[in-house]
This record gives sequence, structure tokens and C-alpha cells, in this order.
Amino acid sequence: MTTVNSDIPRTLAPFFQEYRFDQLDATRDADLVIARALAWGNRDELRWMFARYGRARVTDWMCRLGARRLFRRQFTAWKMILEIPETRVIHPPSGVWNH
Repeated sequence: MTTVNSDIPRTLAPFFQEYRFDQLDATRDADLVIARALAWGNRDELRWMFARYGRARVTDWMCRLGARRLFRRQFTAWKMILEIPETRVIHPPSGVWNH
């Protein structure tokens, strides 16, 4: 079995319980890694995430996926921290599904 994990901090491993952590790739799985780091990361892990992906990419992720993938309080806090205007945010459609 090949280990791919390019440089994701091992301290983030508990937040990927449903994945094979040693097979995650920081580049290929960037959306997933950003989501888990923003949701549960400590200061060191967040520093790593911003150094690895940059503020612009994290902000872009927040605008595209943050409202869907973070709890509302987490999303609101990061939106304020990153100074993201509401007009840039893509919100999920209301309701469970369109039928």
C-alpha cells in the first residue's frame, strides 16, 4: 500500500476518521482538508493550512463551500475573520431536496 499523505499534520488525523489518513493528499484532497482544519484545527494546524493553501484559496473555499460544509457558527466566525462580504457567499438551496 502506498502512502500518499504529502504533508498534512498528523495532529489532524482524528478529524478524518472515515478516511485512510495515510492515503489523503494535501493537494488532491484540498477541499476536504480545508474543511476539517477550519472546523476543528488548532492554531498550529490553522497556521499550516494558511501556509499550505494561502488566504486567497481558503477564502475562495469559504465562498464556494463554507456554508454547506461548516456548522453555521463556524462559518459565521470564519466569514468575519476572513472579512468575506455576504455577496460573495454561495448558500445551499433551502430544503432537503428539490422535488
